[in-house]
Amino acid sequence: MAKLSKKQAAARAAFAGKSNLAIEEAIKLVKDNATAKFDETVEIAMNLGVDPRHADQMVRGVVTLPNGTGKDVRVAVFARGPKADEAKAAGAEIVGAEDLMETIQSGKIEFDRCIATPDMMPLVGRLGKILGPRNLMPNPKVGTVTMDVKSAVEAAKGGEVQFKAEKAGVVHAGVGKASFDAEKLAENIRAFVDAVNRAKPSGAKGTYVKKVSISSTMGPGVSLDLGSATSAQ
Repeated sequence: MAKLSKKQAAARAAFAGKSNLAIEEAIKLVKDNATAKFDETVEIAMNLGVDPRHADQMVRGVVTLPNGTGKDVRVAVFARGPKADEAKAAGAEIVGAEDLMETIQSGKIEFDRCIATPDMMPLVGRLGKILGPRNLMPNPKVGTVTMDVKSAVEAAKGGEVQFKAEKAGVVHAGVGKASFDAEKLAENIRAFVDAVNRAKPSGAKGTYVKKVSISSTMGPGVSLDLGSATSAQ
């Protein structure tokens, strides 16, 4: 087993025996132990009582965090003509069609969000095996297949976060930076949890949200009291 550094050991000790904390206490613990030389991302993981292998238990959606993510989101857009110009004007880093498809097929993926106009989907569909596992495939359900390219690009850059349940029924995302005020992190976390609650699928049985945990990029995780992690208190 790899030996822990002094910082890692101190963080483990600080988190030891702590669970189901009120959101404010959990955020303070995570912020106090985010001691890396970079501004760590605060990440949330939600364990859900679903099996996403069944279509009626898939959880996916999008939420705009009230205080943004603190991350510079790189956006790629599949579009032609005036819509391509619109995407560039809105701030998209990469805009293209067949040329962009070839770049992605070559293994060069230098973006965090992919948007497409509906007419480009036959082209984008060929990239499903590459973009799908990375949760980058444009999807009309989360607003990334749209003719309103300008709004989609601006939303992606303005704090919009997509989420999708993985095989084990876990949803995770970055909800801000360790440098954020605790109050702003709390608002972002509650907005995310509320959005996942609203996305509860028809096939979910029993307890939907089993556990909510937060951590920093390099730090341990701590579970939240479910009641304090929602806006409806």
